[in-house]
Amino acid sequence: MPAPLAPDILHRIGNAPLIPLRHIAPAAGPRILLKLESENPTGSMKDRTALAMIEAAEADGRLAPAAPVVEYTGGSTGVSLALVCAVKCHPLHIVSSDAFAREKLDHMQILGATLQIIASDGGGMTEKLTRDMIEAARVVHVNTGAFWTDQMNNADQLAAYHRMAAEILHQTEGRIDAFVQSVGTAASLRGIGEALRRQLPHIRLVAVEPAESPVLSGGKPGAHKIDGTGAGFVVPLWHAGIADSIEQVSTEDATNMAFRLAREEGLFAGTSTGANVIAALRVAETLPPAATIVTVLCDTGMKYLRTYGARLR
Repeated sequence: MPAPLAPDILHRIGNAPLIPLRHIAPAAGPRILLKLESENPTGSMKDRTALAMIEAAEADGRLAPAAPVVEYTGGSTGVSLALVCAVKCHPLHIVSSDAFAREKLDHMQILGATLQIIASDGGGMTEKLTRDMIEAARVVHVNTGAFWTDQMNNADQLAAYHRMAAEILHQTEGRIDAFVQSVGTAASLRGIGEALRRQLPHIRLVAVEPAESPVLSGGKPGAHKIDGTGAGFVVPLWHAGIADSIEQVSTEDATNMAFRLAREEGLFAGTSTGANVIAALRVAETLPPAATIVTVLCDTGMKYLRTYGARLR
């Protein structure tokens, strides 16, 4: 019997498959499973974030029908908001930067968003750039009255990640020993982690951050190029109890792993996924062979074709 028609593209958000690593995984160690979030409509787990933030604001009256929205973003959240706002007829103003993948900026515009680009220092993600983008979005909010999703402070998105945790529990039949996730706003690790811990009190939760900007580990901020991670300061949704440990991964290592995933597993993903897999492999070395580690393929590598292509030439 054919599946029923979806009312719109937003109903295709979520329920991404969970698949095992086959070749990159430890030979006789724990299995590593990836939540394939590239299966969401824009190719990113941030579709969940955008839908949750917009629908919560619509439901409680903060966002009126056809009213404008503004957000600062490194790219994926902006693309996801552009999709959601296009379907729901909300004009969208995005503050972003030349530090992020051009493909993401183009995608936002194709979906109808208006872009405001903040210049970076040499193309790197830094604390100053993050704060400049936030301030620019705040000014748009004050001057226009647009609803500001303010992802760094918006707890509405946690509900989306509680649902993602429920999917993971169902797909693994509750057999998970560790969950590994890179930290941008911290919403995904926090939301998924707290929901997993309610069912599995002894699960190990591992945060991942750029080695060049290890602020969650108590280090100094610095420039890096792992999109969607490492704001350069301790983000508001983060708290010390979220993770049992923090792994630091360099941009170079994350990028190399993203290439390995493509060539050895057929999984084309962004650098944050590369960082996740490196961290998961480290965690695997500390767990018994029968253990299961879940991490996230955060977004598709199609968002980084120009960046990756330049590396090949």
